[in-house]
Amino acid sequence: MPEFDDLLAANREYAEDFGLSGFDGIAHAGIAMVTCMDSRIDPLRMIGLAPGDAKILRNPGGRVTDAALVALVLGVTLLQVRRVLIVEHTRCAMASSTEDELKGRVGDAAGTDASWMTLGAIDDQQNTVRADVLRVRSHPLIPDDIAVGGFIYDVDTGLLNPVT
Repeated sequence: MPEFDDLLAANREYAEDFGLSGFDGIAHAGIAMVTCMDSRIDPLRMIGLAPGDAKILRNPGGRVTDAALVALVLGVTLLQVRRVLIVEHTRCAMASSTEDELKGRVGDAAGTDASWMTLGAIDDQQNTVRADVLRVRSHPLIPDDIAVGGFIYDVDTGLLNPVT
């Protein structure tokens, strides 16, 4: 697979001084973050953490999907997560188009109909973050003593802004 040669070479270099061998897999800083898959976001560094400190869950828009919720339940019950951050961001493609517009763009790019898919366009980021925070806080398998906060990350300044 020559398409991956550059990445495999970089991986070999990374593995030369790999420091997480034997790591136990828990979140050593007790943090989990649900955030967008946007490549402008560096989830660990933006909150001063390093590999091994947190569980990072990424998807389009940074939504608390069913799969993200399962991961959070596992994190708080088995992996020592005590704080959960829900982080959307400015200039997000999922928040700058309607569902129909996104489906049209995907369909055009793929050359086939995408109208059957649910992509998850976000109408109002502040309200979406609030709803996702509530979804986590109200889950019966997430204890009340778990701190859950909602934020919008500014991709132009690097700052996290709390959503109240």
